[in-house]
This record gives sequence, C-alpha cells and structure tokens, in this order.
Amino acid sequence: MPHDPSETVTKLLDHWAQGDQQALAALLPLVYNELRRVAHYQLQRERPDHTLQSTALVHEAYLRLLGNKAPELQGRSHFIAISSRLIRQILVDYARERRAAKRDGGCRVAMELIDAAPVLQDADLIALDEALNDLYRTDERQAKIVDMKFFGGLSSPEVADVLGMSRATVDRDWSTARAWLHRQIQRTASS
Repeated sequence: MPHDPSETVTKLLDHWAQGDQQALAALLPLVYNELRRVAHYQLQRERPDHTLQSTALVHEAYLRLLGNKAPELQGRSHFIAISSRLIRQILVDYARERRAAKRDGGCRVAMELIDAAPVLQDADLIALDEALNDLYRTDERQAKIVDMKFFGGLSSPEVADVLGMSRATVDRDWSTARAWLHRQIQRTASS
C-alpha cells in the first residue's frame, strides 16, 4: 500500500469501483472521522431534539454503500461528497417518516440562511430536498455544488477540485443555485 493516505484512499476507491467489497471495508477506517464530521455538520442543522447521532448516520451510510454498486469516484473529496449526499438522503427519509407519523406539513425554509447553517425542521429539510431534486433535473452541476457545500461542508476550492472547474465558476453556480432554490421553495410554500 502507498504511504500517502489520500493515495491509499484513491487506490481503495478504485478497487471498490471494480467490485471489491473488501476495499470498502478497508476504506471506512481511513475516512471514518471525515464522515463523522460531515454527519455532525448536517446534524447541527437539525432540530435540537433529533434522535439520530453522527455515529448512527455514518453507520447507516456505510450499510447503504455496501448494498449499492460502487459509484464512479474521482478521489477522496468526491467520495466525501457522495457520502454527504447519502447522509442527507438518510436524514430526509427519517424526516419523512417522522412527518408521516405526526401528519405534520408545511414548507418553512429560510433560504437566506443557507450559508449560516440554519436549524432545519423536518418540513424544512423535506422542502429543501424536493427543491434540490428539482434542481438536479434542471441543472445537475448546480445541485451537486449545493450538496457538497451545504450538506457536505466542502469549501469552494474542494468542490472545484471534485468537479474539475474553477472556484469562480463554483461560486457563481452556488449563488445562482441558492436563488433558484429560494424561488422554488417560495413557489411551493404559496401553493
């Protein structure tokens, strides 16, 4: 194995992409702390009485990764970006189940707070997820940027590296995506 940790991660990702499930098992200890950071970052945006913990989110994401075909990955940052999207989906699924149990509803997302790590209630997260899914259909690149920055906590340079574009393009798309999401959520809320 190479001595550089990022080189080791890249090599394990390549092996996993070729169907080696044991490579994923070897990969987890190398990226576990980073995945916990992503999970913790996302849980900080959740309501204070949320019952899921960072560790449980990472383990659930790992189980889902084990059950799926390995995505095409371009290195450590891209793996973290994919994992953060998976963690977001776990939180959205949890929020939907909780909302269905309570018969709660409504769209109350304050998109102007998207940079300020707002606390999201279940309905907020679901509304944002639905708008973000619409953005994936409209402009996948902008949606990926939102996923990586808002849900994954990646910086603009990290996102630029994963997507192979300039930081200026990432920042411009980030601004455009935030405005688009705000309009979509407002439109949904007034319907």
